Amino acid sequence: MQGIFAQGRFVWIFLCVLLFVLSACSMQNPDSRFESSKSNATKEPASFSSDQGQQQREKNSLRVDYLTAVSDIANPEIFIYKQKRRLYVIQSNVMVRDYPVGLGSCPAGDKEKEGDGRTPEGDFLIRQKDPVSPFKKALILNYPDRKHAERALFTGIISAPEFKEIMTAAESKEAPFLQTKLGGRFYIHAGGAQRDWTQGSIALYNSDMEELYKIASAGTPVHIRP
Repeated sequence: MQGIFAQGRFVWIFLCVLLFVLSACSMQNPDSRFESSKSNATKEPASFSSDQGQQQREKNSLRVDYLTAVSDIANPEIFIYKQKRRLYVIQSNVMVRDYPVGLGSCPAGDKEKEGDGRTPEGDFLIRQKDPVSPFKKALILNYPDRKHAERALFTGIISAPEFKEIMTAAESKEAPFLQTKLGGRFYIHAGGAQRDWTQGSIALYNSDMEELYKIASAGTPVHIRP
């Protein structure tokens, strides 16, 4: 009698354990499958899930053709990347030229005042072409521009009358005002790109400058990035 009772208790315990295991599995598996499908649905390829992916897409959309004839470069934009020490000429989403450049003697950071050796950063325009500059051919940019002048006025580097003179020169679309505490005329010029040696201007090798001088014109946009 005791044996039958013990056997029945064992069967009852076994059934309870089996029911508990089955119940736990049925509760966990749906959640596990949902989380798995959820993570798979939201997961993106690595190349499209970060800023690096965006840069890669932009890079892939830009074509390169260094064989484009100078005479066929009609409406270019110039991009200068200071850390890379490179100047790129781009037309209709095609990179048509790539030149090494030298910068100011203290190139890191945006230019703040005369004598700091920094190369300005921002979006500029070529105002004039100078065929007889001290560095042979040169392109004069519209620096100081409004952004740099407003910052200098706010920090007290220039006075209100000096700010007005700079803005008058900028609005006239002629050569920038020369006598300024923000620095003198800002050029892209010849002289060599082997090192950072200018007072803030962009320097190219003489042969590269000869070609760029033919490509660029008054009004050509110049974008200078860190």
